[in-house]
Amino acid sequence: MPTLAAVLLVPLFVALGQWQWGKAGVKGDRQALLDTRSAEAPVQLAATPVDAETLRYRRIVVRGVWEPRRQILIDNRIHRERAGYHVLTPLRIEGGTTRVLINRGWIPALPEHSRVPVIDTPAGQIEISGTAIVPSTRFFTLGADAGNAAGAETQWQPVWQNLDLARYRAVVEALEADGADGANPFTLQPIVVQMAPDSAGGGFAREWPRPDERIERHLGYALQWWSFAATTVLIWLFVNFRRP
Repeated sequence: MPTLAAVLLVPLFVALGQWQWGKAGVKGDRQALLDTRSAEAPVQLAATPVDAETLRYRRIVVRGVWEPRRQILIDNRIHRERAGYHVLTPLRIEGGTTRVLINRGWIPALPEHSRVPVIDTPAGQIEISGTAIVPSTRFFTLGADAGNAAGAETQWQPVWQNLDLARYRAVVEALEADGADGANPFTLQPIVVQMAPDSAGGGFAREWPRPDERIERHLGYALQWWSFAATTVLIWLFVNFRRP
C-alpha cells in the first residue's frame, strides 16, 4: 500500500469513528437527562416565554384551547412498520395569546397519499400532560418541503416533511397578517410538548422512542471505522516491511 494512501486513509477512518462515537455519546447524554428530569415534578407551562434548554425533557402540564386551523402533519413517520404522520396542533395557552405546539401522536396515512386525513380535535378548554422536546434545527429534506415551498406564505400547507419552529411561526404570521389576529404577533413557545400516552384531550398513537434508541448502531459503526484504520496500518506495515 502506498504511504500516501495510508496517511490519508488512517486519519479519515479515525475521524469517522470519533464522529459515530460522538453521536452515541449525545444520545446517551440525552437519555440520562430524560431519566433525571422525568423524575422531577411537572412544570405548569404558562403563556410567558420560556427557555427551551431549561425545559428539555421536563414533564409539562399545560391548559388551553386547541387551534386546529394551524395544525400541521409531519410526513413519513413510521409506527409499527406503517407509514403515517405526526399530528402537531397549536394550543393557545390559558391566560394569554401564546401558543405551544403539541405532538398529539401518530395517525396512518390514507391509501391515496395525496389526500390528507381528517383529524378530530376536541373543542373547549383542556389540560394536556407530556414531555418538553426541543426540535432539531438540522434535518435532511427530500425535495421541497411543503412548509418551505414557494407560496407557503400565501397558502396554508398542512403537510410538512420536518418541523422548523422558526419557519412555522413565520409562515403563520405572514398568513394572519391581514386577518383578525393581525394586530397580535404569533407568539410561540420554543418547545414542542410530546403528549403523554395517558393524557386525555385528543391524542393518537403515542409510543415515543427513547433518545438513546439505536445507540448500539453508532457504537458499532465507530468500532468498524477504527478497525478499518487499524487494518490499514497493518497492511501498510506488511507491504513496506516484509522481508524480501
